Amino acid sequence: MKHRIMRVLIVLLLGVALVMVSGFTDTSSEDTSDEGIMEEETVETTGTEDTEESADVDDVMEENGEASDSVIDPADFTDGIPNPYFPLTVGTTFVLEGESDGEDIKVEMYVTDQTKEILGVTTIVVREREWEDGEFIEDTLDWYANDNEGNVWYFGEDSKEYGDGKILSTAGSWEAGVDGAEPGILMKADPRVGDVYQQEYYEGEAEDMAEVLSLDASVTVEYGSFDNCLQTKEWTPLEPGIEEHKFYANGIGLLLEMAVTEGDERLELVEILTE
Repeated sequence: MKHRIMRVLIVLLLGVALVMVSGFTDTSSEDTSDEGIMEEETVETTGTEDTEESADVDDVMEENGEASDSVIDPADFTDGIPNPYFPLTVGTTFVLEGESDGEDIKVEMYVTDQTKEILGVTTIVVREREWEDGEFIEDTLDWYANDNEGNVWYFGEDSKEYGDGKILSTAGSWEAGVDGAEPGILMKADPRVGDVYQQEYYEGEAEDMAEVLSLDASVTVEYGSFDNCLQTKEWTPLEPGIEEHKFYANGIGLLLEMAVTEGDERLELVEILTE
């Protein structure tokens, strides 16, 4: 009787042990599976958030124009430094006279008090008028701005050619940011011999380039004689083989421009007027 009772107890204990072992194994398996699912869900969620955030940033950049190829940042023009080779003092008029192919030429460049905002930059409007043998032939509004380093940027022009008092053409007009046009540097803050730079870019219409040839040129014009002048070569791919040289005096500005490869144009400073 005692032996039978002992066998029954042993069987019961073994059964309870098997049940406990089985339950522990199932629970461990379920926990491991749940952790794997949670990890996979976390990775997927993080990836989705990153993608959505990137898309939002791209949208904002496009809306603000920051995704553009333009090199212009308005913050670079908040404290523009005057350039001594190309002063933009409001109320100043530079008068240049000369000849071109036997015709008398006169040009007046007037620094107005008007401004125009282009690509977020406040530019100064300079009005340039030209006469040939006393006849008014061209009226142009140029848009310039000094950046915080002293470079003079050229943002475009509104040009009108006249004949018999009527507008004949607006060819050559362009504005940075419009139809693919880009601003260029008209005068560098720290020009060095050998520097080559784009002054303007509007494909097929305005593609002027410049190169610094000298920093110690001597020039004599009607306005006076000057040493240590900046000499540049200017040309455009739109007119291969045609070049002109320009000379600038520190603290004065443009003194002389002359054709060197074709024609005999020569234009020199004769007077500076101030209001």
